[in-house]
Amino acid sequence: MHASRWAQVWMMLGLLWFLLAIAFAPTNKIYQQGLTLFLWLPAMVFAWSARDRLKAVWQSQRWVCLMILLLATWGGISLLWTNVQDPSREAKRLLYIGVFLLFFPVFADGQANRVIRLLKWGGYGLALSALIAIIKFYGVEHKDWSARLAGLGQLSHPILGAYVIGVAAVWMLHWVPRDRWVQVVWALAIGLLGLFVVLSQSRGAALALLLSVVAMPVWCRDRRTVLTAVGAIVAAVAVFFAMQSLMLARGVSYRPQIFMEALRMIGEHPWTGLGLGGDYRVFTEGQFFDHSHNLFTHVAIELGLPGVLLWAAVWFGVLWQAWKARHTDLGKGVLGIWVFSFLAMQFDAANLTGTPRAEWFITWLPIALSSVLVWARAKPGACDKVAVLPNQ
Repeated sequence: MHASRWAQVWMMLGLLWFLLAIAFAPTNKIYQQGLTLFLWLPAMVFAWSARDRLKAVWQSQRWVCLMILLLATWGGISLLWTNVQDPSREAKRLLYIGVFLLFFPVFADGQANRVIRLLKWGGYGLALSALIAIIKFYGVEHKDWSARLAGLGQLSHPILGAYVIGVAAVWMLHWVPRDRWVQVVWALAIGLLGLFVVLSQSRGAALALLLSVVAMPVWCRDRRTVLTAVGAIVAAVAVFFAMQSLMLARGVSYRPQIFMEALRMIGEHPWTGLGLGGDYRVFTEGQFFDHSHNLFTHVAIELGLPGVLLWAAVWFGVLWQAWKARHTDLGKGVLGIWVFSFLAMQFDAANLTGTPRAEWFITWLPIALSSVLVWARAKPGACDKVAVLPNQ
């Protein structure tokens, strides 16, 4: 049933909704309702008919699957001592995450290129949202060019918006279209995505994007990638000198002090943490901060050392799966997404089990994509070959 045309169209809408409605949906409530209709529902409806696909993921990636189950179990147990008013909401969010991870192997149905195609479309759509945001922010609203660009919809936060747009730029860079004219559109899209990150003035996103591109030759190993990495370094130097005053004006934004205070808080509840979804504030330098600005310390504060060890096991297990598939297009893309996400979550991201939002693009999306690597490795030709630009 999951392989029928109408089922595939339904799930295509779900993935595109996840990728694009975060920018274009009028409200967060509508975004969440759309996910329920187009993503959660079909994943649950078609899970049984796709049980052989799910079994293949379990057999190939048993370590990652087991660590995810243990992490969810530990998170559920921690609801016994969490300080949130409604623990059932946190339990429901665990279910959302599970269904999201379930969706990708059901939708892919053994065809990795299907997921790549949808991510490409999502990248073009997010590039369009970046263009509209730039025109709206600086043109319609007449904001000064020194102001930090805010995106559309749920990407209106400069930092989180830059992370979503930045990770889209990374996956687009890994999948060059074959047609020459489409390559022009592809290049313009990447330019818009990169410009958005720069204008957002999110140094964490900019650094993650730069280092991800510079690292690409490690797994891509072709001349085009090397030239792209060199070009990124040259562009980064030019941007730094052009925006030096803006980049340095905020200093280190209390990140070292927040990190040290987060370690102290972890030491107060090292084994149990505060519980899943635990409410806390980080107080340092006379100020309160909503979270620890680092995903690993955030997980340790909520779930203790057992939780952060399980999360690290999941996260680095995904890296290993992607590395084994580095000869495939999807494997290369997941490696790039993983590197960007790992760097990004060191500076600002601190939400692991909240409702679907911008942070999911650098936490659960890489993990979900890794499940499709089962078929990318089995059939390397299933992914569209990365085109080589003319004269290369």
